[in-house]
Amino acid sequence: MKAALVQDLLEQSARALPDKVALVCDGQRLTYAEINQRADRLATALTRRGIQRGDRVVLHLPNSVELVIGIFGALKAGGVFVVVNATTKPEKVAFILKDCRASALLTGTADSGTLRSYLDQAPSLKLIASAGNATADGASALVGYAQLLDEAPLGLPDRVNIDLDLACLIYTSGSTGDPKGVMSDHSNVVFAVEAITTYLENREDDVVLDVLPLSFDYGLYQLLMTFAFGGRLVLERRFAYPADILQRIAQERVTGLPGVPTLFSVLLEMDLTAFDLTSLRYLTNTAASLPPAHILKIQERFPGARLFSMYGLTETKRTLYLPPEELERRPDSVGIAIPGTEVWLEDETGRRLVPGATGELVVRGRHVMRGYWGDAPATAERFRPGPIPGERLCYTGDLFRTDENGFYYFVARKDDIIKSRGEKVAPKEIENVLYRLEGVQQAAVIGVPDPVLGQAIKAFIVANGSGLTQTDVLRHCRAHLEDFMVPRSVEFRDDLPKTTSGKIRRGELT
Repeated sequence: MKAALVQDLLEQSARALPDKVALVCDGQRLTYAEINQRADRLATALTRRGIQRGDRVVLHLPNSVELVIGIFGALKAGGVFVVVNATTKPEKVAFILKDCRASALLTGTADSGTLRSYLDQAPSLKLIASAGNATADGASALVGYAQLLDEAPLGLPDRVNIDLDLACLIYTSGSTGDPKGVMSDHSNVVFAVEAITTYLENREDDVVLDVLPLSFDYGLYQLLMTFAFGGRLVLERRFAYPADILQRIAQERVTGLPGVPTLFSVLLEMDLTAFDLTSLRYLTNTAASLPPAHILKIQERFPGARLFSMYGLTETKRTLYLPPEELERRPDSVGIAIPGTEVWLEDETGRRLVPGATGELVVRGRHVMRGYWGDAPATAERFRPGPIPGERLCYTGDLFRTDENGFYYFVARKDDIIKSRGEKVAPKEIENVLYRLEGVQQAAVIGVPDPVLGQAIKAFIVANGSGLTQTDVLRHCRAHLEDFMVPRSVEFRDDLPKTTSGKIRRGELT
């Protein structure tokens, strides 16, 4: 039977494969039946504590068994889960709690003072459950996570949701301002899961290694997709020790590795011959497009794995993917629309563009999310009426071009375009050239104010100790770029600022 609600992805696999190991995390190996039973128990505990249909349950936890159970427990209680990265500071956690009017918080924070401050700042909270062994400290709403589960009898609350109800809020910071909660209903999530697992050709014997935070939609969907096709998820907290991750691939016979450019950049600097990576069947990349030079290196270093270059944004989950057989012909493309969706390019007047022209990507499909929580103006700007009355399109804010065969090529964020000497310059074009220079591990390009040029182009580079100099970089750029695109200055750094998903924060570079 086709899944209608997100929790069906777990429940159907628990019925079909109850004794199969579904999750490997924190030294535990849990079966589908065990995860489902724990989620049922948490759902019962939440409803006994007053959590009702549509209530928001914030999960401020690292990648962990508790987080996985929390996601499905919140859904089974009829609620809306909101995953917040474990490294998020209390001030931002408090903002999210207030913004989404959360009814419950499951957290790893053990400091009773911080937890009591959440109760003071977010009066909507009925419950805080701490996995960090915080004591109640006189607050009836504050309990331990283990205590919360122990007090719940076996059973499961009544199924109350339909697929139009919200399943989750995913908070995205954007480049400026406070984070916005992207509203995803059950049908949005289930559709995206089915579309992605279709083109990845996932199957029950797939083992997926997830080192991405579940607060990042790319990381979250690894969990949801794996449970949908009845595979096994190896969930790690972070990508801090690459050698350990490579060993996990060998130990668990991992078949699928989702990554981001910064992760692949680190792997390409390593000697991979010491690790048995023959089980890998596919690699995926999103968050930011891979430089073509890195794509070629990945194919060389992982010859037995198919590489899927992809593009998406939280507001639509996934939008484009490049079939691996097209990589040699179009290494700089992020592909075509995912199954069951439609995309096109428009100029600033709303006119659809022909192949070769650059314009904003517009997305139509069941994966176009419901909008931004509590932010009608931002919703109206991003999500606009479509050709069928009542439907929503997503205007991505990203500039693309297409070729004659309908394949899409990322150009730039609209806000990232540099205007220098009267010319419009896409940072990505320069960065792709920089990545072709031996020794460049990370690169980012921005425009800085200049009284003559309007904006001068500045490049930031993380080298791998190869002794690169500014002269080397500029000589390389002059050989491969038009003169107005050559950086005026180059700054070398030990690292570049990044989001929790590994995307470089250009806005923090000056």
